Formats: sequence, C-alpha cells, structure tokens
Amino acid sequence: MSTSTQIHQQTDPAKNQLGNSSDCSSLGPMTDPLEQAVEDGPSEKKRVDELLVGAELAPAQSLWTTEASGSVQLRMDELCPEQPITVHQMFIASIQKYGSLPALATKRGNKWEKVSFSEYYQHCRMAAKGFLKLGLERFHSVAILGFNSAEWFISAVGAIFAGGIMTGIYSTNSPDACCYVASDSRANIIVVENQKQLDKILQVQDKLPHFKAIVQYSGSLQDKLPNLYSWEEFMGLGLEVSDQELDDIINSQRANQCCILIYTSGTTGTPKGVMLSHDNITWTAHHASMAGDMQPAETRQESLVSYLPLSHIAAQIYDLWTGIQWGELVHFAQPDALKGTLIDTLREVTPSAHMGVPRVWEKIMEKIKEEISRCGYMKRKLVTWAMSVSLEANQRLTKDEEKSFLFTLADSLVLQKLRAELGFSCCEKFFSGAAPIGSETLQFFLSLNIRLYEAYGMSESTGPHFMSCSKAYRFLSCGKVVPGCRYKLANIGADGIGEVCFWGRNVFMGFLNLENKTKEALDEDGWLHSGDLGKVDEDGFLYITGRIKELIITAGGENIPPLPIEDAVKQELPIISNAMLIGDKRKFLSLLLTIKCTTNQETMEPTDVLSLEALEYCQRLGSQATKVSDIIGGKDKLVYQSIDEGIARVNSRATSNAQRIQKWIILGKDFSIVGGELGPTLKLRRSVVLQMYNSEIESFYRE
Repeated sequence: MSTSTQIHQQTDPAKNQLGNSSDCSSLGPMTDPLEQAVEDGPSEKKRVDELLVGAELAPAQSLWTTEASGSVQLRMDELCPEQPITVHQMFIASIQKYGSLPALATKRGNKWEKVSFSEYYQHCRMAAKGFLKLGLERFHSVAILGFNSAEWFISAVGAIFAGGIMTGIYSTNSPDACCYVASDSRANIIVVENQKQLDKILQVQDKLPHFKAIVQYSGSLQDKLPNLYSWEEFMGLGLEVSDQELDDIINSQRANQCCILIYTSGTTGTPKGVMLSHDNITWTAHHASMAGDMQPAETRQESLVSYLPLSHIAAQIYDLWTGIQWGELVHFAQPDALKGTLIDTLREVTPSAHMGVPRVWEKIMEKIKEEISRCGYMKRKLVTWAMSVSLEANQRLTKDEEKSFLFTLADSLVLQKLRAELGFSCCEKFFSGAAPIGSETLQFFLSLNIRLYEAYGMSESTGPHFMSCSKAYRFLSCGKVVPGCRYKLANIGADGIGEVCFWGRNVFMGFLNLENKTKEALDEDGWLHSGDLGKVDEDGFLYITGRIKELIITAGGENIPPLPIEDAVKQELPIISNAMLIGDKRKFLSLLLTIKCTTNQETMEPTDVLSLEALEYCQRLGSQATKVSDIIGGKDKLVYQSIDEGIARVNSRATSNAQRIQKWIILGKDFSIVGGELGPTLKLRRSVVLQMYNSEIESFYRE
C-alpha cells in the first residue's frame, strides 16, 4: 500500500406568544423586527445594527476541543475568507431580505397554514426566553425528540439564541438510548412531540442529572406533572423574560463556539456527540447549498418537504439551516410520511427540490414498478418504451448536447405524467445522501428523466463536503468538492484508491468529552479522516468505493470492499432486498440475503408476504411462492436456482478468485429499523447483523 498523499482544492466560482400548539399561525399580526426598530427610534435601531456586526471570535489555541464551552480556531484561508457569523446573525440577515415571505408551512385539516420569516424569528425569540425561564444554562443542551414540525425548528433555533446547545434525539430511539444522549449532552430541557415520546423520558428522567423540564409540542397533556409544560404554557413563559436579557446572551455568542450536537447513529459503537460551531452551520448552509444550486429567494423561492430525521445532519442542514439562509419555504410532512403518505404530501406541495436517503428512493422505485405492473398491456409497453428511451439518452447525453426528438416526445407524452404522479412536476433538483446509493436505483430514475445528485460527507463535516448538481454530474459519482473546501486522498494504493480526508470551515470542533476519539478523527495537521475509501478521476469527480472499517480482509490477506459486490448482486437479482457480504478473516466470501416483502404500515415491520416485484419475479420463473417462508430453506428450487445463477454471473466478473461468493443463505425476514439491522437513516448496521446472524454465518465455515 502506497503512503503517498494527493491534496486537492477548488476555488470559489417572536415578541408575541405562539398561541395554540396545534396552530402556529393563530397569532395577531407579527411585526418585522427591523421595521419595528426604525419606529422605536435610534436606540432600538442601534441595538439591531449591533446584532448585524460580524461576529467576534472567542480566544482559541487549537483547531479542536472536546469541551462544550470550548472554542476553536477556524480554518480561514484564501479559499474561506468570509467573515464568520453566528446563527442569529444569519437569521437577522435573512429577515432583512425575506421577512415577509412564508417560511414554514404546516397542514391543519385540509389547509396549509404558513408562518413568515419575521414571525418565525419572533417565535424563536419567544422560545429562547421560555428556555431561559425554565433554567437553561449556557452550553447545556435542549434535546428535541419527535417528528419534524414548526415547533421542532423553533425549539432548535430558540435553544441556540438562548445560549444553549441544540441536540436532536432520533424518534426511533429506545428510552435507554434517549437517556444516553440527554445525559451526555447535559440536557436541561427536553422537548418531546407527544405522549409516546414523553413516556420514554419519564422512564429515565431520574437518571438525568441536569434535567429541569419537559415541553410537549403536539397533543394535549394526559397528566399534569411537575416540570411538564404544554407548548402554549412554554411559550407563555417567555413573556416574563426581557428582550435585553436575551439580547445580552445573543451578543455574547461567538462564531467559533458550539451551538449544535449531532449524535452519530451508533452503527459502529456508542454514539458520539459531534460538536458543531455557529461557523460550521452558517458557512456550510451558505456554501454547500450553493454547490447544490439551491436558489436564494430573491431569485426564486425554493420549496421543499421536511420529513427525514432532523437529528441527522443531512436533513438538518438541508431543511432547517439552508431554509433560513436562502429564504426557502419548508412544508412539514405528516408523521407517517415513511409509512406511505409522503407521496401524497409531495403531490400537494410540488416542491422545487427534494432529498431522500437511498432507501427512500428505493421505496419510491418499488412503488412505481408496482404501479406500472398494474397497467394494461398497451400502457405498460408505452411506459417501458419511454423509460428505455430516457435511460439511453441520459446515459450518453453530454452537458451541451441537445435532446433528441424521440427523447423529447417520450418525456412529454409519458414521463412528465409519471413525475407529476410522484409530486415532482415542478422539481428541478433531486438529492440523495447519508449512505451510498445503488446503480440500479440511479439508472431507474434516469429512465424517468430524473438525475439523483449525490451529496457526500459526514456529521463531522457538517454534512456535504462533495456535491453533485446539474453542472457537476457523473453517474455513480458524489460530484466535486464544495467550493471553499479541500480534500486529499491518504495512503493511496496502486489502484488509485485512498482514504478521503476533509479540510474546511465545515470540519467539526471535536467529539464532546472524547479526546481520544477526536484525535483519531483529526490528524496532527487538522485534517478530518473520513474512514471512507475513494478515488478521483481526472476532472475531480469523487467515487466512493467503500469504508475502511467495512473492508473485508480475507484469511489470505486480500482487501475486498463489500459494497460493489453487494450492489452487483442486487442488480442481477431484483428479488433481493438486502445483501450483506461476509468474509473478514475467513477463507472465502459468503452472503446473507433478504427477499423483498411488504411492510406492516403500522409497525413498519417486514412481513412474510412477498412484494409485488418479488411475486412477479417468482411467477416469471414458474414459481408459485407468495411468501418469504415459501422460499427459504431451499423450499423453492426454482428461486434458489435463479439466485445461484445470478450470483454466478456476479462471480464471473470478479477480479480474483478471492472476490467470488462461495456460499449464501436467504434469511427469514428482511432488515428493518424495528429489527435493529438498519439505523435511523436506513443505513445497514453491519456489526449488529454479524451478531444477530452469527449461527448462520458460522454454518458457512464449518469444515
């Protein structure tokens, strides 16, 4: 393995109460704080002007810290010379430009109720005062546990305004997992969505040494408990705190201090608290979104749907912080979005941009395939023709090449209607992030004339460090480095593959209270080591080939990244839902497989019933199977033979004998969040799967 390194860079081309908890717009008219400052005279205008001055930096001796109250040196250089600002300053600058525009939209009954940016800002101030009244201490956290909502956003921004640290907790977390995050972040206040989430905190509140209060933002309180507040009660508390007290705290904040904790999902161990500074958030919201071609509202107000977990950096940057930065209109999906209502919301909203994790895009793909299969013969033939024309055209279309008449005809006659059925009639930008996406999914959406632009980064890089967009797109690539950021490949091998390392204003402050883990992630020069393996082509496009920790090193010493092989198997065998390669320190490779099946819409557990795509696959083989249990254990010889042949085709393309799959097994149940095999962002938890299916794995290697 070579130890050479290549370094690359790219230059830059509420003063009123919120009202009823179920209605964020049930207020009197809100006053723009900047207009009000002019009316209130010179002293108030001076106060607002002071808030807009570029942020001072707190004294710092290092690029990293592990203390919540610590500060860091910023990676400011010729690529990143911009004046650092706090979250509050970013918001003030935005309401100067976008104050009267709608910012947040919530559906109540059959009506979308909207809140303007000026109202949004005032609600955040009132929430900040409420947190102060409840005893929020400086650099302690407000933990938020629940589905995306206006209250989630307002709590997040309000916590930062009040000098606290905003911490998201995954709504799928167990009580013990919630306890860990709340305790580790020294949470004073926990904001919960409903009774279900409240019950988790009530089970563990006695184990939280810094706990002071709980706020519930949706549904009525079933019991009146000490230190438990409804949203209306909480917002009313802010009336008892003066503007001056809040402004003094806001003015004391520095751009190189922590304001957010993002907890890793724990796929490779105990979750770690990723400390992000004001500058991490404000710089990334500006630059990464520009790299993704998101437009400022003065050009065109972007519209999007918020539904992915806000505890994850991808959704938080895309929905919350970029929304403030560019004046976007954010619509909140229903809590059961991932159970099937997301597309209904998309059809109503018709967003201009949409982001999904790979598994969401896969689910949309599966739904479309099912709908096509239900069409009559002629319509199905027409759709199949149009999709094949689009795929061929998109695969060979260069940036400046004009679209053919046939392609234009196929798109206008068929594909536009298909996209409209998904709610994408006005959508111009489609993003995928948080995990690698398979080539089958990418190709399928190209056949709908939809390019999925991959974003690549990590919590420790405040989200995207590389972005694809219409001006920077290559199939299977994560795009190019965000302007203003740098990267290098470390320990490059003969195949040009090395570890991807990051440098830029988006690089995190450190892991909370974890000095050794911080030093593992950041080298002596301050470069963030991703743990991901990748290669870069001659034009600067990055291709991720795997993760170092996921790299399989066989007993014979050969290094094998599992993702390409797993992806190839799923592409050859459309009946397969998940494939996980086994073989670390083993004599040969083996494979765990799951079959595509339906999902219980209430519990989100995989069922025994085959999905329509899997059912049709079986029928084409002449199989009578309708359930997973009809197939497993070798019961269905036709399906087993087909899978064996598909794996043989994958093996025929292997670069060495060590990369051939020798044994495989179909598991009785698909992977899921509920089952524990998938994390909150639907990423495969390999270490968990290894433990859960240890006996099946060991059976491969018994002599």
